[in-house]
Amino acid sequence: MQQPAQKITTKGAPDFQLLIMTVILVCFGIIMVFSASSSIAWTNKNYNFDSLYFTKKHILYAVIGLVGMFFAMKAHYSKYKKWFAPFFLITLALLVIVLMVGKELNGARSWLNIFGFSLQPSEFAKLAVILYLAALISKKGEKLRDLRSGYIPVMVVVGLIAGLIFLQNDLGSCMILVATAGLIIFAGGASVKHIMASVLLLVLGASLVLGIGALFNHDDNSGKESSYKAGRIEAFLDPMADEKGSSYNLVQSLTAIGVGGFTGAGFGQSIQKLHYLPNPYNDFIFAVIGEEFGFIGTSLFLLLYGYFIWRGLFIALRCPDIFGTLVGVGIMSLIAIQAFINIGGVTNTIPITGVTLPFISYGGTSLIMMMTSMGIMLSISRETNRVASEKAQTTNSRISGRSSISMRMK
Repeated sequence: MQQPAQKITTKGAPDFQLLIMTVILVCFGIIMVFSASSSIAWTNKNYNFDSLYFTKKHILYAVIGLVGMFFAMKAHYSKYKKWFAPFFLITLALLVIVLMVGKELNGARSWLNIFGFSLQPSEFAKLAVILYLAALISKKGEKLRDLRSGYIPVMVVVGLIAGLIFLQNDLGSCMILVATAGLIIFAGGASVKHIMASVLLLVLGASLVLGIGALFNHDDNSGKESSYKAGRIEAFLDPMADEKGSSYNLVQSLTAIGVGGFTGAGFGQSIQKLHYLPNPYNDFIFAVIGEEFGFIGTSLFLLLYGYFIWRGLFIALRCPDIFGTLVGVGIMSLIAIQAFINIGGVTNTIPITGVTLPFISYGGTSLIMMMTSMGIMLSISRETNRVASEKAQTTNSRISGRSSISMRMK
């Protein structure tokens, strides 16, 4: 007697490994924010002498991010192909508004105060551009290889968003957005010649703008910012040239990592975070990790980070349609590029640009948007697992049917 066909599931389960690693990274970030910020908050009147000041706020951001991740995961990823347009337009409006009324912090006008909360629109822009590019490229298909009708319209929009962020004086976020967009466009099948020409024009354009700014703005804030950026490059080339000036941040970071040695000083035992290392709970949190956990701890951390990124890319490439693949590649590329820029600056691999370490550094908008992006990534994994499950069930049904026929013949 032939066995009835097994019921095919309509929803796949999210990738368990990716979900667990996201939670582990967020929890480790909470622990490191506490370690890096407690002494500063405890001795500062502005933080009410509360050693948990930053930790409590970071936990709140993590909870909001968890809610965002859950809802993003529950929605089918194909819906973001329709929802990206209003999200993109709202983000564009915020980027314009922040240039007019935004709050300046660390030399960049990147923050908006809305109902007592500080938002950084450039963090929204990263996800908005990923969704925009994935939707447009999946619609254009092979037309993307055509310069006029395919490639240029895509790059105009990317250039507009990158330009608005560049005007905020947020070079780090601008670099991350452009690099992420480039990888998505490459994965979407754009001509390599077009991409290389765009990179060349971008470098020449940025050099021209910075050069003109340095030439005509010696006495105003723009001139100071140009000198500040030049100081970062000089510090990268020779960290010991100006230890108490432009190289101070980098020297303190390298000192922390060097003190950590092979095994580290132990959790909570960092010395450099005690008012030596600037922003130890934010831009330079990796230096605190290096000092407290040493080479062994940082190696394990980087291995986890590397496997996390690989797992996400593996899932994205198995997605059944091009939109999901491009969104997944974009999200994981964004995390990888931002982590590289943060860690590279802290270790003097590249010049310091001042960006957060994804899931680890203190920062509300960054953490919430990263976790929401991972919710979309988990939604993609659900579809990937659903298709794989259906194929497996279909194969099992065929095998079962053949076995039944064989039994009848016998």
